[in-house]
Amino acid sequence: MGRVQLFEISLSHGRVVYSPGEPLAGTVRVRLGAPLPFRAIRVTCTGSCGVSNKANDTAWVVEEGYFNSSLSLADKGSLPAGEHSFPFQFLLPATAPTSFEGPFGKIVHQVRATIHTPRFSKDHKCSLVFYILSPLNLNSIPDIEGSSLPTPAKPLPGPPPKQPNVASATKKFSYKLVKTGSVVLTASTDLRGYVVGQALQLHADIENQSGKDTSPVVASLLQKVSYKAKRWIHDVRTIAEVEGAGVKAWRRAQWHEQILVPALPQSALPGCSLIHIDYYLQVSLKAPEATVTLPVFIGNIAVNHAPLSPRPGLGLPPGAPPLVVPSAPPQEEAEAAAGGLQFLDPVFLSTKSHSQQQPLLATLSSVPGAPEPCPQDGSPASHPLHPPLCISTGATVPYFAEGSRGPMPTTSTLILPPEYSSWGYPYGESRARAWQGGDARSPMQTLLSSRRGPTVL
Repeated sequence: MGRVQLFEISLSHGRVVYSPGEPLAGTVRVRLGAPLPFRAIRVTCTGSCGVSNKANDTAWVVEEGYFNSSLSLADKGSLPAGEHSFPFQFLLPATAPTSFEGPFGKIVHQVRATIHTPRFSKDHKCSLVFYILSPLNLNSIPDIEGSSLPTPAKPLPGPPPKQPNVASATKKFSYKLVKTGSVVLTASTDLRGYVVGQALQLHADIENQSGKDTSPVVASLLQKVSYKAKRWIHDVRTIAEVEGAGVKAWRRAQWHEQILVPALPQSALPGCSLIHIDYYLQVSLKAPEATVTLPVFIGNIAVNHAPLSPRPGLGLPPGAPPLVVPSAPPQEEAEAAAGGLQFLDPVFLSTKSHSQQQPLLATLSSVPGAPEPCPQDGSPASHPLHPPLCISTGATVPYFAEGSRGPMPTTSTLILPPEYSSWGYPYGESRARAWQGGDARSPMQTLLSSRRGPTVL
């Protein structure tokens, strides 16, 4: 064994996760087998972000710092053989961003200690990473429970009515060479923001105004992480996916499903200008090609009020476009009437496959630090003392830990493997090209430049 037998940093009470503005206290421990002369013993607390052009490369091309504080633990002298402890304490800044780790960059907070030895001797160094969680309170996001409906000419007393997160798209197409039709796809969610373990309630209404069956309907929870290197890099992946049946010709159908929010980093990452996180729910038909995309937020503190969700079987959500009887050619109207179809009587689609197949209790029990399973109505579970810190997709960090303090990958199957869909731009290639070079912090203007993996703009 060498002269320095132990040189480590430990934080008080084994704590790993801190909040901005909190004090961070710990101890630097040194065990020597022989006396050690030194010029100084210093400890430094830093927070920074680095971004690279290549995946899993720590040669950062762009960096930014958030704080850098140093303390002198001992001046010039000599440490005798044996064990020595040096306590320290820092005050974390209130503006420090939440820790994050991704393939193209990370936000890292750490404590480093250095024993500066006399000239021509090697300095001794050690470091310890800790994590900061700046909880995102979903209630602070405007219209998190829904957007305000248009104000009528004579406003009613009280607050304006709300509508759920809703979007609609109409696709006209040709089939059988000479026939034309259209499909109206409307999708909504009960809220705009969710916490880990909460169920996202999805409602879709599909009106097939043609004599051709549609392809199955697919709903995907997408994550888009934007990294500002020399140019913006957009890393888009599918987190969860559920597939429903198709809609028969001249039929209107409704589909109700839910997606359980797995261990995911929070939206936005306030305080960091190099990394931005957005989430979307995309509902698509492949034939005819129709897509709607709904922005959603992932936070740490759940929405306080009850979700605003449409009731199954009672038609479209408030504010959705009214249903229109298809104006098909006379021959096709006769065919539809001959078949005895009642277009305005909706049918309910069944679910063909769901990426989150395991039972709710089994999947959540394998997510370290996740909250208790949510009730069957989709409302969030009673919050634990500390909301889980998801340092990266599918990995959590405990608040207190002994030994290894790194992120713990979950064993849950709630998250799809890191494979990217072969589908194109959800709003059409022409619109996606128009977004290139735009501001990555405008989520609906730079949405999903491609879902086949990271894209450099």
